[in-house]
Amino acid sequence: MCAAAAREGGGRAVLADTDPYGAGCGIPAGHSSVTKTQGKLRGWAAARKAILAGLRFTSLRLRLVVVFGLVALTAAVSASGIAYWLNREAVLTRAQDAVLRDFQQEMQSRASMLAMHPTQDELEGAARQMANSSQGFSVLLIAEDENGKPIRANSDLDTFTLADVPASLQKAVNKEQKLSAGNKYAYHLYWQRTVDGDKPYLVGGAKVIGGGPTGYMLKSLEPEAKDLNSLAWSLGIATGLALIGSALLAQAAATTVLKPVHRLGTAARRLGEGKLDTRLRVSGTDELADLSRTFNRTAESLEKRVADMSARDEASRRFVADMSHELRTPLTAITAVTEVLEEELDGETGSVDPMIEPAVRLVVSETRRLNDLVENLMEVTRFDAGTARLVLDDVDIADQITACIDARAWLDAVELDAERGITARLDPRRLDVILANLIGNALKHGGSPVRVSVRDEGDDLLIEVQDHGPGIPEDVLPHVFDRFYKASASRPRSEGSGLGLSIALENAHIHGGEINAANSPEGGAVFSLRLPRDASVLTDQNPEDGARGGPGENTAESREGKGSEGVSR
Repeated sequence: MCAAAAREGGGRAVLADTDPYGAGCGIPAGHSSVTKTQGKLRGWAAARKAILAGLRFTSLRLRLVVVFGLVALTAAVSASGIAYWLNREAVLTRAQDAVLRDFQQEMQSRASMLAMHPTQDELEGAARQMANSSQGFSVLLIAEDENGKPIRANSDLDTFTLADVPASLQKAVNKEQKLSAGNKYAYHLYWQRTVDGDKPYLVGGAKVIGGGPTGYMLKSLEPEAKDLNSLAWSLGIATGLALIGSALLAQAAATTVLKPVHRLGTAARRLGEGKLDTRLRVSGTDELADLSRTFNRTAESLEKRVADMSARDEASRRFVADMSHELRTPLTAITAVTEVLEEELDGETGSVDPMIEPAVRLVVSETRRLNDLVENLMEVTRFDAGTARLVLDDVDIADQITACIDARAWLDAVELDAERGITARLDPRRLDVILANLIGNALKHGGSPVRVSVRDEGDDLLIEVQDHGPGIPEDVLPHVFDRFYKASASRPRSEGSGLGLSIALENAHIHGGEINAANSPEGGAVFSLRLPRDASVLTDQNPEDGARGGPGENTAESREGKGSEGVSR
């Protein structure tokens, strides 16, 4: 008799082999679904993308821990899977080889010794003797009696019948092989692993060559399955412990890595808050140390540049302040002379030569304009120096606007929409400066009629000045309150100094208010002045704030009714 193995395979043909345990003789155990596997892979790819997208919105520490955990989990699962697969093959192969070797020996020593046509008792005796082997498998023998009638003998009728033998295995066992130089035997030993319910079994079969019974054996692999389950549990526990250890290690590593990053973030926030002397302590030679050195160099360079710019700005302000004061003394004398000349021009004596009268009027006009410019510069200097103060009083807003318009002869060009009785505690002189600049700017650049409306909004007061001009270009709107800004560089000279709207905004700020510029959907520009109804609240909260409404009187009174100066549009 020749024994040959029939292993579980992936669909290859059953071939005879002189090696009883060769890999070339397989009985197929089934095929896997490629489409289903591909679908699972696509699902995993989509899940991986979703996980990575979610990690982008989490903290760096959590991402480090998750990445460490995934790497550790992948490594642990891979190692456990390889270890389980190797041990599984070793355990099953060892048990399988022992059982098949014992079955082969029993077939050779007992089944082959039976008569060509044994009796039922002889066949049953041989089956029981074969089942008493050291491996403890069940045996089924099939033969023909003297009358050619098939007879069967079971070592255990309750556990093993012909129905338990796969049809493919029966076919392979009873198929006569062609004899050749590489195949000297017509029949071989075949085996197959099966599962009945949830219990694994090894089924083998062989036919006695030259006439004799066909034998099948059934061996339970449940002990080996239990051993493999125990191994799987052990590997699972080891994987879990490895995952926990990797998470702790990742936490420690993240703390070590992120601590310098946290310090760098704190230093960057302090630097953004204006604390330019912020520096980082540098230790080591790694990338984070290089980053800290770069930060320190950047902060040092920024501090030097800001200090240089501050010094230049302070020098410029000091120059403007000194120049304004220096100009004021000779300008006072010039103003007195121009007033005399103006009286001569307006007088009835006619003492001014008609030939020089245009020149005299030009001198008077330009002297007045120069005087306004100097006063504006001095006012700006007070704001920059923080010496501007509020002189608060109860003001009727409608009366204040009417007085401002009447003093400048704008009654015919301005429409007032304000209810009587709306009062506020403000600095009347500074409110007059704001109104004069806003209304004058609207008349000069927007055209009449200019509409001034007043609304009471609880604790605030809203004054809107709207003209009927072409509006303000969108690229000019962000700069209308900048000092000396003019919308058209081709028109550098105008009646205004370019400081009017800037001074108006500073006066609004010192009250705790704000001015906004916009274009009306109906056309024209709209300037919205929002002031608190009671500026004394601001002065009480900031008694030392010179630039935003500290208490006390103005240290140097500015000229009332400053011209309507602003952005040339």
